[in-house]
Amino acid sequence: MSTIASSAPPRRLTAQDFRTLGLAALGGALEFYDFIIFVFFAAVIGKLFFPPDMPDWLVLIQTFGIFAAGYLVRPLGGIVLAHFGDMFGRKKVFAFSILLMALSTLGMALMPTYATIGVAAPILLIVMRILQGAAIGGEVPGAWTFVAEHVPFRRVGFACGFLCSGLTLGILLGSFIATIVNTVFTPETIHDWAWRIPFLLGGIFGLLAVWLRRWLKETPIFTEMQASRKLAPELPLKTVLRDHTRGVIISILLTWILSAGIVVTTLMTATFLQKLYHYTAQQSLAATSFGTLFLIVGTATAGAIVDRIGSGRFFTAAGIVFGAATWAFYSYASVSIEVVFVLYAVMGLAVGMVGAVPYVMVRAFPARVRFSGLSFSYNISYAIFGGLTPIAVTTMLPLNPMAHAWYLLFIAALTTGLGVYLTFRGETVESEAGIEELTARMAKG
Repeated sequence: MSTIASSAPPRRLTAQDFRTLGLAALGGALEFYDFIIFVFFAAVIGKLFFPPDMPDWLVLIQTFGIFAAGYLVRPLGGIVLAHFGDMFGRKKVFAFSILLMALSTLGMALMPTYATIGVAAPILLIVMRILQGAAIGGEVPGAWTFVAEHVPFRRVGFACGFLCSGLTLGILLGSFIATIVNTVFTPETIHDWAWRIPFLLGGIFGLLAVWLRRWLKETPIFTEMQASRKLAPELPLKTVLRDHTRGVIISILLTWILSAGIVVTTLMTATFLQKLYHYTAQQSLAATSFGTLFLIVGTATAGAIVDRIGSGRFFTAAGIVFGAATWAFYSYASVSIEVVFVLYAVMGLAVGMVGAVPYVMVRAFPARVRFSGLSFSYNISYAIFGGLTPIAVTTMLPLNPMAHAWYLLFIAALTTGLGVYLTFRGETVESEAGIEELTARMAKG
């Protein structure tokens, strides 16, 4: 870590910083809503886009398989968008990724079902999901890179945690809209046409986010690199794989933790509460919304804490809390809906530890290949672990009704293990990120 960045007095976040964070987080929330609304209507979509005589368990697995398709294509979309982000600017990628997401979500809202066009229906559904995956593949790592390069070095954790809160707000918005649809309309009406409403709203939200991002400015770090001709002299991904292997491995493991925390405890739990614990759709979605509200608080708080105590100590303790909270939730969720709400609040705060994940990841790669390094690691990991987790957990449930809880207990152990590693070897992974990084580079000439 350079003495310039270390000895410089910490600059406070300005009104412009908060405006940038707010616009980036709001745009991310709207795009993330588009990506995850699918899972809240997985049961309905499964019945509409697959043959009616297919067994329920197979429909559920195939529906989550289409959900996974969005994750599996993320590496390609993320790598391509990140390449352009490192070579031509972070802001331009923002606008394109969210436009692609908006158009594909509108496509899902207008698609004919299996009863109308037969096997072409699930094929079209997969195509739209693939386009969504390509868009989100560039969105999240691009957003982390964008905010980290706008704020002071000692505020990177808070900035990334705040952005994670925005992305989580998209999940809450999806849960909220799904709750309203399930409350206002009968199951028959939802099956007939009302399931399209959330996707139609998502397309409109996405177009709104495209307009909002017109007000964002390019990061000062990228602007300086562009002006001084210090952009990557070769394919950015080639540099990442050759020179930053340790950062890639740590980032892949951290993304595994993030994906497990979000996919299982938030995106899949509404379905678990209905299938395993026999709560109604309204109760399950309301509980998910309540827990996600606490997750929003938890992610921002985690980012602020990791700025103060460092990643090693944070993840060592966070893994223990995460394991205890998730095990308690799934062990006692069947008691009553009141207990579910209380335990979901606690679990939401504990899962909020994922808000500290990008703090390590943005510091694992230098500015000229940061977007590509982040995007490759994040999307490869999410494609494998985020995409296959729903299928794996759903498949294991008939063998062990607590399979999801055991999986999260393993993730908790992995979190603590990484925390211990970062405590003793963090200096080999983490370096500078933030505007002091720009100051240090310019001072070196």
